[in-house]
Amino acid sequence: MGLSKVSAGFPSPAEDFKDRELDINEFLISRPKSTAFFQVDGPSVQDFGIYDGDFVVVDRSKHPQSGQIVVAFVNGERLVKKYHVSGDGRVFLVAGHPSFKPLEIKEGMELEVWGVVVGKFGKVPF
Repeated sequence: MGLSKVSAGFPSPAEDFKDRELDINEFLISRPKSTAFFQVDGPSVQDFGIYDGDFVVVDRSKHPQSGQIVVAFVNGERLVKKYHVSGDGRVFLVAGHPSFKPLEIKEGMELEVWGVVVGKFGKVPF
């Protein structure tokens, strides 16, 4: 018995103009060798549009600028936060949720900014 396709909607008028297959990697990854994906665990960056369960695309080759979302290690703990450098040179990792206070990186703390978040996509809801 052969398999047949069944329509679950209306035919697309654009179907006749189909050019080529889309590769999501072309949109998310500009430097494959320095790119990694991480799944976000928790709500601490939801005000930045990154939600619990989302995946972030991280480029290790980018140097972080103040205001960018980064993946960083602080004393060995991996975090995703907004990188902020104050006018006097102090460094903070800022959450995007009112329950989390900014984390100031003080002397004696180990900070490694692992990479800059260059994209994100949500988990599939089914």
